Amino acid sequence: MTLLLALFAAACGGAESSSDDTSDADDAAAADESTDDEGSDEEAADEGSDDEAMDEGSDDEAMDEGEMAEGDFGGAEVTITGPERDDPSVAAIQQTLTQWAEPQGINVTYTGDADWEANINTQVSGGNPPNISIFPQPGKLQEFAADGFVVPLSDEVDATIDEFWAEDFQADGQLDGTQYGVPVKTDLKSLVWYQPARFEEFGYEIPDTIDDFTALMDQMVEDGNTPLCVGIESGQATGWTYTDWVEEMMLRLHGGEVYDQWVTHEIPFDDPQVVEAMQAVLDFWVPENVFASGGSIAATNFGDNAQPLVDGQCMMHRQASFFAGFFPEGQAFADGSEEAVDVFAFPDINGDNPALTAGTYAAAFSEDEATMAVLNYMATADYAETRQTIQTEELGGSLSGFLSAAQGQDPSVYQPLEQSFLEILNTADLARFDASDLMPADVGAGTFWSEGTSAVNGDITAEEAAANIEASWPE
Repeated sequence: MTLLLALFAAACGGAESSSDDTSDADDAAAADESTDDEGSDEEAADEGSDDEAMDEGSDDEAMDEGEMAEGDFGGAEVTITGPERDDPSVAAIQQTLTQWAEPQGINVTYTGDADWEANINTQVSGGNPPNISIFPQPGKLQEFAADGFVVPLSDEVDATIDEFWAEDFQADGQLDGTQYGVPVKTDLKSLVWYQPARFEEFGYEIPDTIDDFTALMDQMVEDGNTPLCVGIESGQATGWTYTDWVEEMMLRLHGGEVYDQWVTHEIPFDDPQVVEAMQAVLDFWVPENVFASGGSIAATNFGDNAQPLVDGQCMMHRQASFFAGFFPEGQAFADGSEEAVDVFAFPDINGDNPALTAGTYAAAFSEDEATMAVLNYMATADYAETRQTIQTEELGGSLSGFLSAAQGQDPSVYQPLEQSFLEILNTADLARFDASDLMPADVGAGTFWSEGTSAVNGDITAEEAAANIEASWPE
């Protein structure tokens, strides 16, 4: 598959590291997709080679990676907001941008916002948006582009994106063929986190199919174990964890074509196929199958599931690659030790080996040169490598929670478990981007979350939730 091959080539291809100072990795944050879908980026050096950088004799052409032009931007201020707000991610984003920007004469300030979804709307309507914001939902970015709130990227930024990102990763940052978003992060969602030693203790095997997965949960309950840790609380974004599970089941039950029809509203949200996927998740989340540290699924923060998994209060947790950043400092991953945590691919139904993906895009509310220069750097492999390195260091060598499909990175900055994320992507036969992130924001970052939460709480049925979401779809 083009998307997957491009990602694998990007992360594992033979590109040289841009700096001797960089290494390590992952995508951590907590969701963001939700709140913290990102995790780490640190690097700020020349990446790439002098060979194809520019024509001789032209001082106006792009210089080294990340630089649009030589010269001092005179202390220009560039403000950036985004949903990632955990300390390692914020530190990695800020330090990566600062070490590149200061020599350029640019002061960059990143602010992570737990209520980014609501606040970006307020800032825009009030005429006081940041220079740049990082969008966890391409659908919202496209809406802002259609309304003229974000500006098209400059030719220089377009060229940098073409250099470092495969076409498939550019598409969701476009509207009508114009590029508005810089891809800055890639997440793999179809992962189940578990402890191999605990599985071995009870004689459990990794499930190949959903039927096997269901049978495994039944066996765990019979053995006195709780199969799943689940939590969907995430501030203004509460409910997004449920939507991820629904998207996983839509892909597995009905395949890519129906999934695409659902995203584009070619079939209504209350189509029986959608209701089936929504109900399938609720059936997984019956009380005997779930440990919720907050007392209920809706009251448990999506990030508060790592420690219970390590403590044995549950046996499995389905969450994206960025979740690595939520484990305790010093946690062992995939090293064969008794306490090590590993992952397996969320199993399929029809043998098409699907993968659900996500990512974030940075877009500009200002077209001034300093803003575009920052976006130009954020599009490079150097930015991804540097953030990965810094975020890993901030976590004391633990997995960073950050992942990037930018081409030309040194794969050694990613740890073995993180490289396995790329392998799962590469071997998938079917891949789709997070549906809620592609839907109109009123639905994908609105009623899908809120009505889904009501269904999880038992206030309404899956069929009623789907009907309410369908009624909210913009005309």
